Amino acid sequence: MKITLLAGFSGLMLLVSSSFVTAQSDLLSDPLTIVVTASRGAETADETLAPVTTITREQIERIGAVSVPEVLATVPGVQISNNGGPGQATSLFLRGTESDHTLVLIDGVKVGSSTLGTTPFQDLPVNQIEKIEVVRGPRSSLYGSEAIGGVIQIFTRRGGAGTKPIFSVAAGTHNTADINLGVSGGDSKRWYSLSATSFRTDGFNACRGSFDAGCFTVEPDKDGYDNNSLSIRAGSQLTDDFNLEASVLNANGETEFDGSFQNTSETVTQVGHVKAEVEANDIWTSSLLIAQSKDESDNFLDDAFASKFDTSRDQISWQNDIMINEDRLILGVDYTDDEVESDSVFAVSNRDNLGIFSSFNTMFGIHNLDLSLRNDDNEQFGSETTGGIAYGRNIGSQSRMTLSYGTAFKAPTFNELYFPGFGNPDLVAETSSSIDLGFSGRTGYGNWSINLFRTEIDDLIAFDPTSFSPVNTDQAEITGIEFASTVRTKGWLIGGNLTLQDPFDTSGGPNDGNQLARRAKENLQLSADSVFGKWSVGASVLYKGKSYDDIANLVEIDDFTLVDLRTAYKFHKNWVLGLKVNNVFDEEYETAAFYNQDGVNAMVTLRYQPN
Repeated sequence: MKITLLAGFSGLMLLVSSSFVTAQSDLLSDPLTIVVTASRGAETADETLAPVTTITREQIERIGAVSVPEVLATVPGVQISNNGGPGQATSLFLRGTESDHTLVLIDGVKVGSSTLGTTPFQDLPVNQIEKIEVVRGPRSSLYGSEAIGGVIQIFTRRGGAGTKPIFSVAAGTHNTADINLGVSGGDSKRWYSLSATSFRTDGFNACRGSFDAGCFTVEPDKDGYDNNSLSIRAGSQLTDDFNLEASVLNANGETEFDGSFQNTSETVTQVGHVKAEVEANDIWTSSLLIAQSKDESDNFLDDAFASKFDTSRDQISWQNDIMINEDRLILGVDYTDDEVESDSVFAVSNRDNLGIFSSFNTMFGIHNLDLSLRNDDNEQFGSETTGGIAYGRNIGSQSRMTLSYGTAFKAPTFNELYFPGFGNPDLVAETSSSIDLGFSGRTGYGNWSINLFRTEIDDLIAFDPTSFSPVNTDQAEITGIEFASTVRTKGWLIGGNLTLQDPFDTSGGPNDGNQLARRAKENLQLSADSVFGKWSVGASVLYKGKSYDDIANLVEIDDFTLVDLRTAYKFHKNWVLGLKVNNVFDEEYETAAFYNQDGVNAMVTLRYQPN
């Protein structure tokens, strides 16, 4: 792997962190933080054998994030590509895998478009989020399709003891306005949260304007974005051994963009679930989740209807957790049914998938072993079996080594299979195998981790110009290393992460050895925060190396460095006024060729913070 370009950065890792930093020393990563995404069972952060980043509501507010992509861009191994500002099409690449190789869950429910195969991160309301867990590495042996690069699970706001208002209002550059209102509460047996957000911005010109540009049009106007969202989540302990919870999230967006066939899109992202959990006895807990998610898009050209793509997914999951002494056995079944409704006539418009999974985790002395196995039976492409094995060993009382191997797959989308005049119904699933070696530890000043990973992907779906259809011809190999650490020193919390990777094509064709599109080999982030009385201050730096917009490596995307500054003043025990200035040096940069990114911009936020 070519890492010499950033070898000098390795000395900074004594000062770099796992993703988010805060200004208070007691907010360093807690080894007792409960995570559930890595194993589908509750475990503490120091027990999980997978590299996991946890992002809390407080951390989101402290960095002044106004979008989910802005939050996720700070996670090790994550790179974001955006087509020109808020609300524009946004892709996420985790550990160098494809943009549709990351599974996304909201409150345990699989979300995303069945036609595109991706999740509209740009439309997910950041104000409605309580916590995000990002698991890096394959998880198909627990979740099925998509989880080649990893899993991102978003948890919506959850109430707690006492009634507490939710309020924030923000205003910024490009006539941007963001208002969030709600209330949460509960007692020892019940909890609830209700909140609504309205976001709007005039935006800026999405495409830099050239008939040779990727947007294929010249339309030098501002491309605005509106999003109105609502989140409701509640739960109750009905008896000592029976819990019930439910949630609904709905986000309605309207995006203007540059295009010759369509230039406005009205979208709906909706997810809802009901989950019942029963403690059958001292060792067995059983849960049943019934859910539905929707991804809808109506597209227009100068207010005239152009196209419609609506997808819905019904989901039922039954999971059983069995504890035998220190060992945990999980057995479960997932059923999904996807349906497409469109003005384009798809040869097949629905399909179902039945997945049966199991995992076993055991601890013996300083050793920990985790095994997982899953079989998915898909109505379209048949059966796919994936597995995983992970081993952990404590090294002293403050550090640990982990080693894991897993296989994964990605099912072809409805567009790839059946889009009129384009689809190929003979496609098979993309498959992968990955290995990860990790070391992590804690000191009196903070924490650190190092992960080396390698992923090989076969049967990648690529466009064939001869048949004018997608085919399973490509292969890819990704080798990388991630450093992460947090350090507390002299009233400052300093942190960051560095990812060095070599994502390249191994198909043996004309692109063999080329760098995978829109994925840089180097990604560095540094942050520093502190509190001075009622004031807090902070800064973040992001460096992303050179990448290419195409697999032929003919269209180059330059490297760039962004610097953001933030400050906040707590003028009352429950009120905070904050200011964030992004891209303070007005760097001109792109994350997708020909699509503009914002110059220097600012946001002022007034927020109520309950005790």
